[in-house]
Amino acid sequence: MDSGIGLLAATAAVRRLRPDADLVLSLDPDGMPWGPRTPEDLTRRAVAVAEAAAAHRPEALIVGCNTASVHALTALRARLEPAVPVIGTVPAIKPAAAGGGPFAIWATPATTGSPYQRNLIENFADGVAVTEVPCFGLAEAVEHADEDAITAAVAAAAALTPDDVTTVVLGCTHYELVAERIRAAVQQPGRPPLVLRGSAEAVAAQALRRIGAQPAPEADASGTLTVLLSGREGALPEPALAYAEGQLLLPAVTPTR
Repeated sequence: MDSGIGLLAATAAVRRLRPDADLVLSLDPDGMPWGPRTPEDLTRRAVAVAEAAAAHRPEALIVGCNTASVHALTALRARLEPAVPVIGTVPAIKPAAAGGGPFAIWATPATTGSPYQRNLIENFADGVAVTEVPCFGLAEAVEHADEDAITAAVAAAAALTPDDVTTVVLGCTHYELVAERIRAAVQQPGRPPLVLRGSAEAVAAQALRRIGAQPAPEADASGTLTVLLSGREGALPEPALAYAEGQLLLPAVTPTR
């Protein structure tokens, strides 16, 4: 679940691990973007989107959104667990800090400097040089697959990123869809390859662990795909197909009625 197509990164990661998994994507086009909403309003929207997904009796629910994980995870778990395990998305600050080098966290302006992100830095990156980079308009540009806006937003965030960083943490799930464009903008000539840290792979693996399933990437690609748009069944939004993660879902079998 997510307000928009930021959930594609985790969805594609699940699909790669289990091509036979039946997937339900619950988006909220009527309520997006969630970022500017108050925490209370965002939580209401997130719970409604989660309940629409829960009606399909999933084995687990992935909250494929950093902002929703910050504000609504407690409410979602109170509503759905233990019947449906709820897996949140947390920026990969801990593994980035373990690398030892200076790193940057690219996140939405609302998340940058937030108590939530600052607590993660204090808990897992004490003593490591960390730069918080607000990415103005990048999530919105990715959501609409607006090439010019993506280029401008990535360039603006890259200009705020110190030249000596060795790692960039992608603190918004939308950013994982344009990871290589971020790498190209930040990579400095003559320096070691830049490491990008997203959350999708770890979230997908955690979801499988929570339901006691094993990765089976060689399984038949028989999994179905159901898309919910503010609770209504529909199609994958057109901008999703601009990204490899969205295209990966195209061969999926649609559920029979």
